[in-house]
This record gives sequence, C-alpha cells and structure tokens, in this order.
Amino acid sequence: MPSSKPPIPPPSIAVFPTLSPPEKTFIFHQISVLTLTFVAYASFHVSRKPPSIVKSVLSPEINSNSTDAGWPPFNGPLGPHRLGELDLAFLASYSIGMYFAGHLGDRIDLRLFLSFGMVSSGVLTVIFGLGFWFDVHKLGFFLTVQIVCGLFQSIGWPCVVAVVGNWFGKSKRGLIMGVWSSHASVGNILGSVVASSVLEFGWGWSFVVPGMLVMLAGGFVFCFLVVSPEDIGFGSQINEIEMGVDNTEKVVDKAENEEVGLLGSETIESSDAIGFFEAWRLPGVAPFAFCLFFSKLVAYTFLYWLPFYIRHTAVAGVHLSHKTAGILSTIFDIGGVVGGVLAGFISDKIEARAVTSVAFLLLSIPALIIYRLYGSMTMFLNIALMSLSGLLVNGPYSLITTAVAADLSSQSLKNSRALATVTAIIDGTGSAGAALGPLLAGYISTRGWNSVFLMLIISVFCASLFLIGLARSEIKTKLSEGKWLLFSSLVH
Repeated sequence: MPSSKPPIPPPSIAVFPTLSPPEKTFIFHQISVLTLTFVAYASFHVSRKPPSIVKSVLSPEINSNSTDAGWPPFNGPLGPHRLGELDLAFLASYSIGMYFAGHLGDRIDLRLFLSFGMVSSGVLTVIFGLGFWFDVHKLGFFLTVQIVCGLFQSIGWPCVVAVVGNWFGKSKRGLIMGVWSSHASVGNILGSVVASSVLEFGWGWSFVVPGMLVMLAGGFVFCFLVVSPEDIGFGSQINEIEMGVDNTEKVVDKAENEEVGLLGSETIESSDAIGFFEAWRLPGVAPFAFCLFFSKLVAYTFLYWLPFYIRHTAVAGVHLSHKTAGILSTIFDIGGVVGGVLAGFISDKIEARAVTSVAFLLLSIPALIIYRLYGSMTMFLNIALMSLSGLLVNGPYSLITTAVAADLSSQSLKNSRALATVTAIIDGTGSAGAALGPLLAGYISTRGWNSVFLMLIISVFCASLFLIGLARSEIKTKLSEGKWLLFSSLVH
C-alpha cells in the first residue's frame, strides 16, 4: 500500500525556496544529488583510511625482534596479526550491518539515516584517535570502537546508491555511476593525504581530523540532500525527462520496463519494500554478490595493507618514510578512479556488465604478478604498475557495487524500494570478503609478501568464475540479436 507519510524535504528547501522547482530544474537537482552523495561516501572512505596509514607506526618492524618504538598491543612479532584482527573487527561488523542497513534504508527516511550514520561514524573515528592521548593499550578498546564504527559505516552505501537510483534511469547508468563511484578512490586518496600529513604530530591526529571531516559532511547531507524527485514536487515529470534522454522508438517501447524501480513511479508494487530472501532470488544477485566477495577481498587488502607493504619493501633499494609510503599508496586509488569510469563506459557501450567485469578481473591477474616482480625496481615502474593494478582491480568492484546493483533491482522488479536491499546484499556479501582479506594478509605477510600476492591472484580468479555463466549468456544474447561482435561495438 502507498505510504501515508508525506515526503520530507531537507531544511534547505524551507530556508532557500529558490531551490525548489520551477526555479531550479530537474537536472540541477540531479547534479546536486550526485555531488552530495559523492561527498558523503568519499568522507566515509576518508575516515576509513587512517588504520592503514598508521599500521607502520603502531607496528614499526615486521619479521624483527627489534625493540624500537611501537604501540602495544600492536608492536612486536605478533603486531601484524593484531592489526589484521582490528581490520576484521571493523569489516565483519560492517558486512553484517550492511544487511540490516539495506533493509532499514528501504523503509525510513534516507536523508536522516545517512546523516546519522555519517556523524556517528565520525564520532567513533575520533574516539579511536583519543586512545593516543589517553595512552590506551587495551586491544579490547580498539576492537570495540572498530566494531561499533563498522556498524555505523554500513549505513552509507545502501543509502547513497538508493538515492542516486531514485534520480537516474538506466540511460548511461554505467558511465554516470562509473564517474560517481570514484568517490571511494577519491576518499581513499584524501584520507591517505590527510592522515599522512598529520601523522608526524602523533598517530591520534590521523583519526581525529578525518573523523571531524565526515561529521561536517554529515551536516551538509542533513541540510541539503533531496532523497527523491517527488519530495520537491517533480512527480510525473520524471518519466518525461528520462524519456527525453533516449528519444527513440526502442525506449518508448520499453518505457514500462525501464521506468519502474529507479524513476519513482507511485504504483502499488513500488510502495512495498522487498523482502531480504526475496531479493536474494532475483536473477543475477547471487553471482554478482559472490563475485564481489572475492573482488572486494582484493581491493580492501590493498586499502588496508598497501602503505604497510610499501613501507617495508625497498623501492630502488631505498625504504620510504611512513609519510611518503602513505601518500604513494594513493597511486593505486588514482588508477581505481580511471578503472571505475572506464568499466562503466565500456559496459554501457557493449551493454554487458558481466563481460566487462570478467575482462577486467582476468587482466588484473598478470598486472598483480608484474607489480610484485618488478614494482620495486624503480620508482617509475612502481607508480606505473601500481596504477595499472588499481585500474583493473577497482574497475569491476566499482561497476558491480553501483550500476549492476541498480540494474538488478530495476530490471527484475517493478519496485522502487528494492534498490537499498539489493545493494546491501551485494555489497554486504562483498564486505564479508573485505573483512577476510586484510585479516589473512596480516597473518600471511609474516611468511612473505609472495604468499599475500598469491592469495590475491587466487581470489581474483575465483571472482571471475562466478561471472562466467552470466558473461556467456550476455554474449549469446547480443550475438543472437545481431547487436555486436564484442570488439566491433567498441569501435563504433
């Protein structure tokens, strides 16, 4: 049944009436939503980056009996193990929380839910940093803070994807979301720079400053984010605007299928939130979810351990400083920005998300091998190979968590309230892999980094296996329709 609650516009609409239509157009608000959600999720990643930056300070020597400074209980021979457990605490609670967050996100005000998650996760990030000044050395304290912070951080992703899904139809979704999904990499870059820049003043600052930034961004989201076009009176105009984007007979014929779900149509079906287990049964959800499990395992191992790896691996015979290693690790995320945009563009062009994802995954295997073998020879090779690895690893990760999730919810159901649930299932399953990867890296790294890279390569291969069936189906469908031979479609 349709909801009896009227839409709740943000406070900015009441304070600044000129932000409402017709003074501001639909496109203006689309850009505003993209910008606000971009900033929102980028800020989440800014506050997620400090643990990786301070690892080499908390546990300064690996495979060594040195008594140099560290921070108990993370120093000493078992330091990397404790750091891996810390990552597991955060990412496991994040993964579990994701399922609940998606379920709630389809049922309550997304603006309030998202801003609450941002402010709360910012507070927990600051509390972690306060352990420096209060001289806290209890593992239980840090684990508890990370567990609670992970729960609040899990609110972010289902909310931002659902809001963007409310404002954008299927046309150019892969490219739009490819550009938009660079927020994670941009947040990682900013988080690395900010946390590394203040690290010399004490590792606590590497948490306090990012925590304050995500709280500030949460305030902007609360004041300005418009969750749905209907909230400010666009209503039936949405379908007409979206139809105008693809003004062809094909789009008109498929209007009913394309408009439902993401365009906010007020039908009986669109008012009922989808059940958790019902969403799992949607075609394609399980394969993409388990693919993301392994894909995100790789991406988050780099997110949490790359600065540590760079710090303890000589580049051209020279060991880099903590600050330089942290900033250099942003090259991987810069490659990830390009990879997300490129994967989105290619998948739009060939109209095949699974084929695009498999191609990127398989190409990332030799890229990782080459990076491990030759990345330490010169700084130029290190930067070039790290950026290439980031491009190929993060490309399918970004595509699956954005455009694919939106496609699955809109194509499989006439339901505008399925998106947060489907997104939570896919990214929640992926986050389980994200929790496992850094933990394994913490233990395996004590045996040598070749073992860590072997784990990453096996994970990438497993990720591609889950999409082989879908990729074959996409190829058969396109060939039977006479639409493309794969390479020819890229040219035209």
